[in-house]
Amino acid sequence: MTILVTGATGTVGRRIVGQLVGRGARVRALTRNPGKAAFPGEVEVACGDLTSLETLAPALEGVTALHLITFGGDDYAPLENGRELVELAAKAGVRRVSVLSSFDETSVEEALRAGDLGWTQLLCVEFMANAFDWVASIREEGVVRVFGNHPGAVVHEADIAAVAVAALTEEGHAGEAYVLTGPEALTPQERVRVIGAAIGRELGFEEQSEEEYRASMRAAGVGDDLIEFGVQLGANPPGAAAVVQPTVERVTGRPGRTFAQWAAQHAAAFRI
Repeated sequence: MTILVTGATGTVGRRIVGQLVGRGARVRALTRNPGKAAFPGEVEVACGDLTSLETLAPALEGVTALHLITFGGDDYAPLENGRELVELAAKAGVRRVSVLSSFDETSVEEALRAGDLGWTQLLCVEFMANAFDWVASIREEGVVRVFGNHPGAVVHEADIAAVAVAALTEEGHAGEAYVLTGPEALTPQERVRVIGAAIGRELGFEEQSEEEYRASMRAAGVGDDLIEFGVQLGANPPGAAAVVQPTVERVTGRPGRTFAQWAAQHAAAFRI
């Protein structure tokens, strides 16, 4: 069985590839830049772009399981070609699909829901890896500034990958919509404190006003649509964001990783 992983060089995709290799699976990694993929030698690297279906047919040859993301391009815009993409996968012989989703459905989920493929939806409110956004301010100033200090049950990217791998390699996951969280709900301020403990440095925390947040995002070159999304998320996060779910342990057989574990693994990135 060949498993194709799209978004293979991303935060979660790279973890999926690594865990599949660890299981001895035959893995094909889809990327727009094969020369920069840097995968182990046993991984077959395929050049392709989810927004350009003509590049996908060769990558899907012999594939029976597929991990999908729902966006494409450098602007992370939701894919609009979900129907054609799912039809192409079905024609190629794909039987199992895992799809990393947001809570806003795209054309990909719509097409999978209307089709006959066995698919598993992975829903995540926030990744632990989003804390990498704080690297510069922690290293340069020892402080983190955030708009909206609400608790979130952030999930480790390795746990998302583990659930995806289960869905791609095991029976019994088709038709499931798995909401994935970590084992605790922490505010950004609490996460900053955890990072400080991991690097042995006391860190400051400042809660931004909406005006300060907008100004900082504009200064960083962020587009208006993403700024509005960030404002809504910071002011009114979804209720599911703070609800701890047992899904990771139920699917994988072990507890989800804590943010303290994540911070310890990545402490070097935050040190001066």
